[in-house]
Amino acid sequence: MPRDGSARLPTGKTPIEPMNIGEIANPPFAVLPDPTRVFARRAERLAELAPGHQLADYLRFLADVCRAQHDVQWALPSADLAAPERIEQMLANGMPPLASGDLTVDDVANRTLVALLEALRGKELSAASRAVVDEISAATPAERQAMMTAVLLDDIPDDRIAQHVLAAAAVQVHMARLATQLDVDKLTRVSDGACPACGGGPIASALVNWEGAHGTRFCTCATCATQWHVPRIRCLACGEEKGIAYHSLDGSDGTISGETCESCKAYVKMVHQHKNAALEPLADDVASLALDLTLNREGWHRIGVNPFLLGY
Repeated sequence: MPRDGSARLPTGKTPIEPMNIGEIANPPFAVLPDPTRVFARRAERLAELAPGHQLADYLRFLADVCRAQHDVQWALPSADLAAPERIEQMLANGMPPLASGDLTVDDVANRTLVALLEALRGKELSAASRAVVDEISAATPAERQAMMTAVLLDDIPDDRIAQHVLAAAAVQVHMARLATQLDVDKLTRVSDGACPACGGGPIASALVNWEGAHGTRFCTCATCATQWHVPRIRCLACGEEKGIAYHSLDGSDGTISGETCESCKAYVKMVHQHKNAALEPLADDVASLALDLTLNREGWHRIGVNPFLLGY
């Protein structure tokens, strides 16, 4: 298998064009999230993708969820980081300062979930979705906190996926509000496939269109929306640089591809924002579920994490 993926496969295996080194200044290692923008952008993109899509109803539902994520922030109390000395201790030991095992789901996180549920009540939900909203609303604070803890620890029961999708949406808001308070200059690499802020996995990686970093790769954390730089043509799972190839579906425009690794048989989505600035990792990951299904059938296993694809 060529390293550059130059041969075409049934899934539309295509090359990543060479990077113009002259365009690269010095891309930052990490970029903290802006919670006042990230969820609104996701909502807009999901709404744009919905018309005529096979997943139209679900994309519209997720657009409502992301809009609620954006709207609830303004009335929430501040989310407080751990004590500065604890943050420094985590960093000194090479650990992400918001590592899930070190976090306690507090009252602010609970209030975030409650506010999110209330915001969703004003949307046009299906009967099934409204029933899930009502169920979580009727739960005790301890039960809601247990759901959010399960999301952080990736310990979600197979028969409670719908409830945990909404819990995950609240966790995303809470964690992004925490992450934005960190000192980005103190963040260090945990591993290529782990967020330096919270240790979470990537939704996908993107070749960005940023000034001074055009065409470089940044991963987006599924939990806190922090982005971190990883060199191109390297497996996020095992670090291998040989046997890397890129696949897109026949008939697509090639702006969303799957980066596969022959060594460990893993793949992660690649979103080509340098070709289409409208692409958004979470939204376009959901909308390109057909690519996941095709790659899974061909024997690749996904390492990207998307709480809105739980159960798929």
